[in-house]
Amino acid sequence: MPSIVAGYENLIAGFSGGFVSTIVCHPLDLLKIRYSANEGSQIRPQYRSYLHAARSVIQAEGFRGIYQGLTPNIVGATLSWGLYFQFFYALRQKFTLFPEKFQSANDLIIGCLSGSAVMCVTNPVWVTKTRLCLQYETEGPKKYSGMWDCMKQIVKNEGVAGLYKGFVPGILGTTHGADTVDYLAFSIISKVFATTTTYPYQVLRTRLQDQHVKYDGVVDVIRTTMKAEGISGLYKGMLMANIRVLPAAMVTFVTFENVKHFLA
Repeated sequence: MPSIVAGYENLIAGFSGGFVSTIVCHPLDLLKIRYSANEGSQIRPQYRSYLHAARSVIQAEGFRGIYQGLTPNIVGATLSWGLYFQFFYALRQKFTLFPEKFQSANDLIIGCLSGSAVMCVTNPVWVTKTRLCLQYETEGPKKYSGMWDCMKQIVKNEGVAGLYKGFVPGILGTTHGADTVDYLAFSIISKVFATTTTYPYQVLRTRLQDQHVKYDGVVDVIRTTMKAEGISGLYKGMLMANIRVLPAAMVTFVTFENVKHFLA
């Protein structure tokens, strides 16, 4: 076993952490995305609360409904965590940009580089996840039958560029990636702070990837959102994003550390 996985412990452990945490936390992710995308138009069901949203989906489609978009979420999270940990630790061993006492600055830069590289691979998966999560129970027949059908339709109708919608704000989200590597398991507060301060990028990314409303780019999303909803529009879904932090962090890192220990 060691000879087969030597050098890939972080990759395999990251895959495992991403897989398990996604299975556990996907319903919370679904609710966050639906709130983030909701600009108040009549094309979407309007929910009074997160609980009302969950009940509405379950009543219409059963418990299966709150797991819409699970497949791309599993694929994306598994790839993201696995590749991120592998890239991060590999770069950390080879590059020292600042003296050791400024290790956190090193980690921030290496985390951003690692996250950007991962985004180049996974952005198409996140687009399909968003679109599947935004297939509402009030719409009738679903436009996409699954992850691969969604990808094929996007490429056919929007070109390959359609798979990279939301890429720019997604890159902004890598700025707190390093925080998740060494400290998140011990400081949920730091992750909540990072999520809160950078949260608007998640709204921008979701709205750019949404199939119901078309925007001309990041600036157009910001301008349209601010005009219609005020600054609060850039923070829709943030409460659920922060509620998701604790279980997601715990499951990811407990799984990561245990799998890594087992492989070692």
